[in-house]
Amino acid sequence: MSVKLVILGLLLEGDKHPYEVQQIIHDRQMQHYIKLASGSLYYAFETLEQKQFVKVVDVIRDNSRPERTVYSITDSGRREFEKLYFQQLMKKEHMERPIFAVLSFAGYIDQEKLSQALLRKKEDTAAYLDKMKKLYKFLKPDKSVANLAVVMRVILHLKTELLWLDRLQQAAENGELTKNNTEYFTQVEEFLDLM
Repeated sequence: MSVKLVILGLLLEGDKHPYEVQQIIHDRQMQHYIKLASGSLYYAFETLEQKQFVKVVDVIRDNSRPERTVYSITDSGRREFEKLYFQQLMKKEHMERPIFAVLSFAGYIDQEKLSQALLRKKEDTAAYLDKMKKLYKFLKPDKSVANLAVVMRVILHLKTELLWLDRLQQAAENGELTKNNTEYFTQVEEFLDLM
């Protein structure tokens, strides 16, 4: 996701300084779906200011801290936000996962070791699913459907991931992961409604 979109979106909520934006990104767990390299946030603010999408509205000076520049979104910034918003919404998702690459070479790995690794991956995924369910319950009373949509999608994805990992792990445990197994494919096709 675009760091500029996040900055502009957070400024729509009210004037903020970059450190405050960084804290909100952390508090809202946004670091899981935006790439934010150290220092890039301040650079993004500078770029947005140069393009007149944001403007400085205050500089907070405190002897015990570095000064903090507070920014506000401009009218052209609101238009840019809307443009970036719809670009991001319509962007095609890439289904890149490290496990996809390693499965291509499953035939070169001891199947018992692979089965055990998949079992651990299932346990990790189940723990993460449990964490996300708790997060959903915690956030539900105060958040809108749009705010909770991300958590809901993660939960749905993790439930599907667990089913998928379970099938893979069973196939590895039975020594069938690297074989063409018609019975296995029939079960999967019935489950996925591909028949």
